Amino acid sequence: MTSESVADQVEELRGLLTLDELTNRVGMSVRNVRFYTTKGLVPPPLRRGRSGYYTPDHVARLELVQELQSHGFTLSAIEKYVGGLPGDASPEDIALRRSMLAPWQADLPVELSRAELEQRIDRTLSSDDLEVLRALGIVFPSKRGHYEVALSQLSVGLGLLDLGFPLEAAMASAAIYRRHGQEIAHELYEVFRHMVWPVYQESGASPGTIQEVVERLKPLSIASLVSAYEAGMDETKRENITRKAQRRG
Repeated sequence: MTSESVADQVEELRGLLTLDELTNRVGMSVRNVRFYTTKGLVPPPLRRGRSGYYTPDHVARLELVQELQSHGFTLSAIEKYVGGLPGDASPEDIALRRSMLAPWQADLPVELSRAELEQRIDRTLSSDDLEVLRALGIVFPSKRGHYEVALSQLSVGLGLLDLGFPLEAAMASAAIYRRHGQEIAHELYEVFRHMVWPVYQESGASPGTIQEVVERLKPLSIASLVSAYEAGMDETKRENITRKAQRRG
C-alpha cells in the first residue's frame, strides 16, 4: 500500500468513532447500541474492511433516543418519532429537534417516598389528600411506590388542602389546564417550527444556540400566560357583573 493510500484512509477515518468510542460518547452499552441498530433507530455502522465505524449522525440519533426515553416514550413511540425524521436530516437537524424536547418545567420534580414526603411537610396525608395534590399537578405516583413532587408548588397545595379545596374542583381544573395547555403548546410549537427554527438553520446557528433560545423563551412564555390568564379573569368578572346588572334592570 502506498503512503498516499494510507494517508487517504487516515483522512477518511478522521471524525469517525469505533464502537467503544461511541458507547463512551453517548453513555450507552454496546448491547443497546446494537439493539437500536436492529430496530432501525440508527443506521448500521460504516464498514471499512472488518471494522465498523460510527458518524456524528449515529451520535445525534442515539442522543435523541435517550432524550425521548427520559420523557417516558415507549419503544414503539420512539420508533414512530424517529421514523418521522426527514430522510436527509443532518446531525444538526436532529440535535435541534432534541433541544425542543428539553423539559419546560422551571423546577424538575423530586422523587420521594410517602414517608419522606410526610416527614418533609410534617403531616400525614390521606388518600383523598394525595388525590387532590395529584389533580393539582403537584404530586404524582412514581415507581416503587414513590411520588414525583413539585416542591415549588407543594406549599400552595397544602394551603388548599387546609382550606378544604374539593377534589372534584381540582380534577375539573386540571382537565381545563391540560386541554388548553396542549392547544397552546401545539400552536407555539408550530410558530417555533415554521418561523424561528428555519431562520436559525439558514444562519448556520449551532444546536446550542437553539437550546439557549428555548431556555430564554420559558420565563417569557410563563409570564405571558399568567398575564393572559389574569386579563381573562378580569374580563370574565366584568362580564358577570354586567349580566347581573342587566338582569336586575
